[in-house]
Amino acid sequence: MTHQEISPDTAWAAVMRRDRAYDGRFVTGVLTTGIYCRPSCAARHPARENVRFFASGAEARAAGLRACKRCLPDDVGRDAAAVLAAIDEIKASEGRPTLDELAELTGYSPTHFQRVFTRATGLSPAAYARALREERAKDALAGAGRVTDAIYDAGYEAPSRFYADMEGKMGMTASDWKNGGAGRTIHYAVVETTIAPMLVAATEKGVCCLSFNEGEEELRARFPKAELVEGGEEFRALFDRVVAAVEQPGTGADIPLDVKGTAFQQRCWQALRQIPPGETRSYGEQAAMLGNPKASRAVGSANGANNIAVLIPCHRVIAADGTLGGYAYGLDIKTELLKREAQ
Repeated sequence: MTHQEISPDTAWAAVMRRDRAYDGRFVTGVLTTGIYCRPSCAARHPARENVRFFASGAEARAAGLRACKRCLPDDVGRDAAAVLAAIDEIKASEGRPTLDELAELTGYSPTHFQRVFTRATGLSPAAYARALREERAKDALAGAGRVTDAIYDAGYEAPSRFYADMEGKMGMTASDWKNGGAGRTIHYAVVETTIAPMLVAATEKGVCCLSFNEGEEELRARFPKAELVEGGEEFRALFDRVVAAVEQPGTGADIPLDVKGTAFQQRCWQALRQIPPGETRSYGEQAAMLGNPKASRAVGSANGANNIAVLIPCHRVIAADGTLGGYAYGLDIKTELLKREAQ
């Protein structure tokens, strides 16, 4: 037993899926090499019989092991503090600090800090700053009298820069955000997959709904003001791509999406898409990716508002104790999706 809440079986499962949610909660000692690692270490997995789990690096060192030079398990706390300090600086300076400035602030080299930040948030510091600026623009668009005023208020130097940043981003444009996308026509189909019957629906901009064991009634509840059209020859190729992505999770990153939500929901969904296939995050870790580690409950609500299963992979978020947590379409489907991604 490495921790009063973590059994050896749970710890080993976290190591096998390289689950970063467990970094800092225990370390993995490899007796044959004499080193200890983070659960998420990218090194080749050791044989189970050669592994012993320790609650901390100090315990592992007392047992005669030394820290892995690849994953630096003793830097977990320092890394988290550095990332949070950088996020505060990005927010305070309206997203304009350079990588060198952030590295100097945190005491890391630029290259190492970029790696630490990206590992923690799923985004590089520059990409995180852009996402933050986009969120400010969306918030401003929701209440501004003129789209152009909102874009400048968010910190963009010109409207062209905003439209370039937003091009292809989950189907949203400035005018869509402003008017809520009213008057849309949605084409849909219910198709069979090896997981379960699946509802897939799309506008001319991209997929707006993907769910399991649902049909027109549930789609109508989600989009009560839209015109629903079953089928549509022009959507067949798109629907086929969605089915392929569901059969092989993690392969549909280039499928266009058309979703509507608050700025916070949009950020949560973007963070979900940054989780690599085969890996999981806790709600708290996803909240930390957004720069607010205490917002796990709000993150859970935003994930629950996601209308697009698999392509926005909320199934990759689990409970802090390593259990699966909840899933809108049932834990059997969540388990199968995670199993396929792990393979």
